[in-house]
Amino acid sequence: MSSPATDSTAATTPPAESESAGLTYADVANHTKKEDLYVVIHDRVYNVTEFVDEHPGGEEVMLDVAGQDATEAFEDVGHSDEARTTLEQLYVAPLKRVRKEQQINGGMNETQKGDPAPKSRPPAKTSTGTEYDSGTGMATGLGIGLYAAIVVAGAAAWYTWRTLSSQEE
Repeated sequence: MSSPATDSTAATTPPAESESAGLTYADVANHTKKEDLYVVIHDRVYNVTEFVDEHPGGEEVMLDVAGQDATEAFEDVGHSDEARTTLEQLYVAPLKRVRKEQQINGGMNETQKGDPAPKSRPPAKTSTGTEYDSGTGMATGLGIGLYAAIVVAGAAAWYTWRTLSSQEE
């Protein structure tokens, strides 16, 4: 199997977007279809169109983050070095940050909005139903407290059993 960058147009930048200054979120947001799919990972824009069918997680995973920042989704999975190498072969341009509204082409009442606000994800649920914050790595609720109480109760029961067993002898 040859690499996507050598046998396809995956790493080829479309002429309208070949500016060395990079692509904005607005530019990336225009590429959300399976046949034309861009993502942003660590402020770098990637054309993953040719990789969608090969993605081990399936095309649905890729389409969920199409045209937007996929950094958190990419890092949460824990991709291999090989996956990171493949990703670099699909690189298009750096992400051009737009901090506030800017006038375009001399300012004839055309403006470009700033970057979208970061999406906040609700805390994930653990198997015990408690909320888990992946940012801090801490569970909230009774999950950890309940586990600690069970361990302490088990240790107390073992100590009591051992003490009573030694007194019977």
